[in-house]
Amino acid sequence: MPINQPSNQIKLTNVSIVRLKKGGKRYEIACYKNKVQEWRNGVEKDLDEILQISNVFMNVSKGEVAKSNDLKKSFGTDDRDTIAREILSKGDVQVSEKEREHDIAALRREIATLVAEKCADPATQAPYSVGIIEKAMTEAGYSVRANKNAKSQVAECIKILQSDSTLPIERAKMRIRVTIPVANIDGLRAKLLDGIDKLEREETGEEWSGTMLIDPGQFRVITDLLNKTVKGKGRVETLAFNTSAMVGS
Repeated sequence: MPINQPSNQIKLTNVSIVRLKKGGKRYEIACYKNKVQEWRNGVEKDLDEILQISNVFMNVSKGEVAKSNDLKKSFGTDDRDTIAREILSKGDVQVSEKEREHDIAALRREIATLVAEKCADPATQAPYSVGIIEKAMTEAGYSVRANKNAKSQVAECIKILQSDSTLPIERAKMRIRVTIPVANIDGLRAKLLDGIDKLEREETGEEWSGTMLIDPGQFRVITDLLNKTVKGKGRVETLAFNTSAMVGS
């Protein structure tokens, strides 16, 4: 004889429960996984795309819906959409320890991948594998911040690797080609070459072109210089932006 599940018990998959304590009571909403962060980042604004069930609960897993009287006492309203928005903004996402460990490991791997894409061995400009970067992060004692995305943690991670690990590492150089009219070369060449790492090749014909290695931060400096001096008659081409593209060239 089959065992009947309680009629009010809710079985959800791919769910994130967001919990907020207010007015001495605990309130929960059931959200689609990963959508909570999209809401908080302003990427997703449609509440129906966030909530698996459009209601406010005392306990999601037991299907215990919050009473209107309790909501009014705690929130000053029983409008469930309004309350859900407050819980989304201020509540804590409930994550199991296993899920937390998985998320941290994935975030750590993503940071290491971005660092590997942006950095190189200073002596050879050869790229490092993601595995080597991860080992250096461990050696340096780098701690991932779970509440920040990978991209926002890359700069800090690179600084810590440079100061606290034995791995020689720097930001990869950017290879560009700058082309300007020959008429402008006398007054502009020296300014263009100021601050670059290396002029690899230059050619002069109807136009002057120079292929050079620069720090990525110099790209904006050079484009601004051309915009001010040759006003649309010059151009900057990106030939390689990461180390893997530079190796063997």
